[in-house]
Amino acid sequence: MKTHPIDITINGNQEHLEVPPNLTLLHLIREELALTGTKNGCEAGECGACTVLVNGEPVNSCMILAAECDGAEIMTIEGLTASGNLDKLQQSFMNRNAIQCGFCTPGMLITAYALLIRNPHPTETEIRQALVGNLCRCTGYERIIQAVQDAASE
Repeated sequence: MKTHPIDITINGNQEHLEVPPNLTLLHLIREELALTGTKNGCEAGECGACTVLVNGEPVNSCMILAAECDGAEIMTIEGLTASGNLDKLQQSFMNRNAIQCGFCTPGMLITAYALLIRNPHPTETEIRQALVGNLCRCTGYERIIQAVQDAASE
């Protein structure tokens, strides 16, 4: 199968890769780069577990081909702790017990992080709207929303 050369920056690290045309960004991240914090949920763009930032925007990585990301800057959940310390949003999730099984948590955190970059002081309605594409089966959503509100108030 023919491959495509791509150059991406992922969590601040530059990578030059050869990717098959049908490889999704999700599978590149998890299988080729061994960044397994990004979860493989539905592979249909419905659950949000695979959300990463592509050029600062939250994207379902299961719905974009790796070859489309040539020249992109990508941040996964591992990028939130690049300094070795928890991000304030991660700490808020812990403080509020907004994590149960943890499967949705990377996508929730990345989506909320993007929201807080765009809007450092969102309303509850804005938080709910931002997280609409991220499904959670365990926590309900109240603790997640409270955790985002806490991080926004810091």
